[in-house]
Amino acid sequence: MTDYVNPKELLQEAVQLAKRKSDLPVRDMLIRGILAGAFLGYATSLVFVVLSQGIAPIVGAILFPVGFVILVLLGLELVTGNFALLPAGVMAGTVRVSKLLRNWGWVYLGNLIGSLLYAALFYAFVKAILCNWMVTIGAMLALISRSTVGKITAMWLPIMTFFALGFEHSVVNMYLIPSGMMFGAPISVGQAFLWNLLPVTLGNVVAGALLTGVALYATYPSEAAVSVATQIQAVTTEQNEKPGTFAAAAGLR
Repeated sequence: MTDYVNPKELLQEAVQLAKRKSDLPVRDMLIRGILAGAFLGYATSLVFVVLSQGIAPIVGAILFPVGFVILVLLGLELVTGNFALLPAGVMAGTVRVSKLLRNWGWVYLGNLIGSLLYAALFYAFVKAILCNWMVTIGAMLALISRSTVGKITAMWLPIMTFFALGFEHSVVNMYLIPSGMMFGAPISVGQAFLWNLLPVTLGNVVAGALLTGVALYATYPSEAAVSVATQIQAVTTEQNEKPGTFAAAAGLR
């Protein structure tokens, strides 16, 4: 079995994808566009940090696709990609021009908001939030593949990004700061906790809960949650019916 997709099949799949994208609610276009813009911001800042160390520009070019790979794997919305996909749907007659313009407009706005959000966080050095945004994306991307190699590759991208950018991870700091103190760093326990571990932990929580967990669930609501609720209701109903069934069988009523 080959992984190769010939051009005709490629265009057929692109047309189907264009149709799905054109039918997205505004909320989903915005959320997915915001996340895509932010992840490209990560990739761009990663490149500049690396190049600032005097490394050859080709290394930056090798690293930049990190953001694009992450957003594509997560099915997010990037307007520059949609500039090609949606017209293919229009040519095939499955996407109306009005829906093409609707998608381009909302996704463009989402990409802009996400890029500005990341720029503001990066400028303000909110390193704990930016760190765990990538860490939790790594945890999610581990589910993107069934193979061990696929999982490792997907997780590698965001974790490498946060570490190269020097962002703050609470658990890493649990080792880093105490070890520095043991080697004579002039840091008190109070400073370590109040000025690093506590704020970094809070930042990690905000990023993981809101920017990854809530954001992805909002645009990809899980059917499993509905089925679990249904199962719980069925079990509760069954348990409530059992006493009556037992009483009837015993001739008590």
